[in-house]
Amino acid sequence: MKGLYVHIPFCKSKCFYCDFNSIVNIEYQDEYIEALIKEIDSLKEKNFDTIFIGGGTPTILSINNLEKLLYRISKFIPSEFTIEANPGTLNREKLKILKKYGINRLSIGLQSTDNSILKRLGRIHTYEEFLANYYDAKSLGFNNINVDLMFNLPNQKGEEFLKTILNVTKLNPQHISCYSLIIEEGTKFYDLYQRDELKLLDEDEERVLYHTMISILIDNGYRQYEISNFAKLGYECKHNIIYWSDEEYIGVGAGAHSYIKGIRYSNVKDIKQYIYDINNDGNAIDEKNVLTKEEHMSEFMFLGLRMNCGININKFKNKFSQDIMEVYGDEIIDLKDKGLIEKCGENIRLTEKGRDLSNLVFVSFLK
Repeated sequence: MKGLYVHIPFCKSKCFYCDFNSIVNIEYQDEYIEALIKEIDSLKEKNFDTIFIGGGTPTILSINNLEKLLYRISKFIPSEFTIEANPGTLNREKLKILKKYGINRLSIGLQSTDNSILKRLGRIHTYEEFLANYYDAKSLGFNNINVDLMFNLPNQKGEEFLKTILNVTKLNPQHISCYSLIIEEGTKFYDLYQRDELKLLDEDEERVLYHTMISILIDNGYRQYEISNFAKLGYECKHNIIYWSDEEYIGVGAGAHSYIKGIRYSNVKDIKQYIYDINNDGNAIDEKNVLTKEEHMSEFMFLGLRMNCGININKFKNKFSQDIMEVYGDEIIDLKDKGLIEKCGENIRLTEKGRDLSNLVFVSFLK
């Protein structure tokens, strides 16, 4: 099995843009970790190439629960072992525990180096707290660190975001993820947006900012390998590449998703229901979706095209026993004529213009 995702749904507070399956109440932390370990112990797989502990905020866990969970997961001995960490919930003691149990990749949520912007996002930390965590991690031997950033934030000027990029590149992390803000229903920002109280950049301004950001990152030794992800050579996130490459993975925890043999599974989202189901039924699967061949081919295309290398023509044929031009010939010719995709060896990939209009490209492969 390629990848294992472990979901920790607890947060100290809910960020104003977040629609992830997370709650502020940590009352059920002990029961949840016990149930999560039961689900992990029930897995038939003995090894995973990658493990990713995400959330929520995994580093909000108590020392006892964090160590208990990592002890059980570390038996899989993955080559890439990632945990998401947020400043405000991380300290040197927790970093030592992460190191002890084989975590070799940190993904730290920063979003901005401007404290006023962090406050407007509902973040619980300052830039200075992030720096303290970052330097502690470096001093303890963590040499594969991702920093998460966001742009096109409410009332954020373009130059303010570029200052954030420059500040972070000076720290020289191995990986940087840069996501444009998406207004999601059910968030505080969605309510403000509906009332026309969020000032965001228009599409042209956002596009210019995106390309300026890319230029700065390339100049500082980062390679764009996916629409929103940049890495030093050899430090691409192997776990996320599993998702984009149509490879199999298992998810454990409340609301976690799995993808096995063309079938998508998802666990129940409610934490109390998850705990009950695991303790009484042995699993918490809420939905099961068997992909049709057409759905599978569509996912292969629009997920694979997120990566700069694109999708491999021969892999498509081997997987689906059909030539890609037989299935998507009209779409490929049309998108190529519009300058949105190009053929590069045995791969089809987005052009620079195609990355700008990626949603338009992806929609073309939905049948």
